[in-house]
Amino acid sequence: MSDQRQRLLDVAQAEGRLTSVVGAVLDRYGAVWAGGAGRAPGLDGQYRIGSITKTLTAVLVLQARDEGLLDLDDPLSAHLGDVGYGEVTVREALAHSSGMQSEPAGPWWERTRGGDFAALVTANDGSGRVARPGEWFHYSNLGYGLLGEVVARRLGAPWRTLVADRLLRPLGMRATSYLPRPGAQPGWSVHHFTGVRVHEPLTDTGAMAPAGQLWSTLADLVTWGQVLAGTRPDVVAPASLAEMQRPVTPEYGLGLMLGVHPGGRLVGHNGSMPGFLAALHVDPDSGIGAVVLANATTGVDPRALAVSLIEGDPDADDDRPAPWRPTTAVPPEAEGVPGLWFWGNSAQDVRWHNDGLELRSMARGGVVTDRFEVVDGALVGVTGYHRGERLHVVRRPDGSVRNLECATFVYTSTPYDPDVDVPGGHPRRVGPLR
Repeated sequence: MSDQRQRLLDVAQAEGRLTSVVGAVLDRYGAVWAGGAGRAPGLDGQYRIGSITKTLTAVLVLQARDEGLLDLDDPLSAHLGDVGYGEVTVREALAHSSGMQSEPAGPWWERTRGGDFAALVTANDGSGRVARPGEWFHYSNLGYGLLGEVVARRLGAPWRTLVADRLLRPLGMRATSYLPRPGAQPGWSVHHFTGVRVHEPLTDTGAMAPAGQLWSTLADLVTWGQVLAGTRPDVVAPASLAEMQRPVTPEYGLGLMLGVHPGGRLVGHNGSMPGFLAALHVDPDSGIGAVVLANATTGVDPRALAVSLIEGDPDADDDRPAPWRPTTAVPPEAEGVPGLWFWGNSAQDVRWHNDGLELRSMARGGVVTDRFEVVDGALVGVTGYHRGERLHVVRRPDGSVRNLECATFVYTSTPYDPDVDVPGGHPRRVGPLR
């Protein structure tokens, strides 16, 4: 099983172009397996956890309710005064059934330094509503920004202080923090075509922090997974935890995503922030769950990977793809080539990947059909139909790429590009199925 789980991480890193990915499987007693791929830091490496933060905010709301400080059917206005979306109930905001807009108005909050609560409510007056309360599930980060202020006012301290004093310290989650600690993993975004990495900003999201600010580690999230499995009634009362786990909509309860795996049901949450992906899901009946953390904006479905880690991969063979290596520079022979190209009407996703140029058929789900590498100053096919053939990069006088040609196959930047003269029609060759 350990080899099966490690292979899952290896494949995710290679195919998803992840700088690093780490995962752990847990039960009610702690971590039972952990692994990593890429430049993985281990159990104590800190990553941004995004919307897993919402599960901590939801527990604070239930704590306040259990202490008689609010009711889940209270309108937000009962605690926040005259604000936009004041008619939304606490329960609706927790369950994303409020109908309020998904994101706060203004710049992309996840990449922008956040303001205070007064600025947040001034910019969001309720006019962005997309549905009536309770009409349907519509994920709303804004709703959790408002909930964070509700618990701050009811429990008498800023949200970040409440998280630390009421959750992290009692649980011994010492590596979970509001801002990254020294040595935390950097957030990376990868250029789709070239594979070049770009740093993502590490922002303080201000009043939106209750929706996705926190940083944590595999070890600490194993502890939090045990909380969601019911091992810490001193932190969240069993009846309240059960309430959080009941469906309000088919896939969401009160602050918890709901799902199933082959062995039973799952509760937990996914997380994403620019440069990071995360998931924590646990079976509340057996206590078995998994955590996944990666420092990449895209490239893997963290929930699907977490579920796979729980179950293992019994059908897996020993073959593992070569680890993905970030591109430092596209060589001169391929400069300007990575991008979207067309063979006739057929779209090709052309990427520079691990020191080679790959053609991926978009009509066939992105399968790699050909790979070229630089040999003696030319791009030469090393796998696929074009193996051994040269890929000619036809450039304009200014050096930009006009089209690509390989053994009478012509690739253009638009379908059947009229500016590319192809004697005898276009494309030059209707080749065999590849």
